Amino acid sequence: MAAPQELSVQDQLTLILKSLEDDKAEEIVQIDLAGKSSIGDYMVVCSGRSSRQVGALAEKLVERLKEATGRTAKVEGKETGDWVLIDTGDVIVHVFRPEVREFYQIEKMWMEPGQKTPLS
Repeated sequence: MAAPQELSVQDQLTLILKSLEDDKAEEIVQIDLAGKSSIGDYMVVCSGRSSRQVGALAEKLVERLKEATGRTAKVEGKETGDWVLIDTGDVIVHVFRPEVREFYQIEKMWMEPGQKTPLS
């Protein structure tokens, strides 16, 4: 196992996207927040098929981030499994059940006009 290290924002983003893809997250969307917000450099939005998968996606991602960086990401909402928010400081990850994602349509707030989302 490699020793934890400071990851660049791009390396964090790559790790996050790979983790979500490996664990079969659906409709993964990456949004560049640079210059749009001070909350982070990127936002990643994805769906899990059920509350159980949403929780598992979030749990595995947090484990992989801790293993890679030695730091624990902030996590909100894991108890309910409808919408889990994971904040690494540089990348904000939202993992939704499909119905909850459709209701909030969070990526539409941040994407450029005319940019397609999986829900469009």
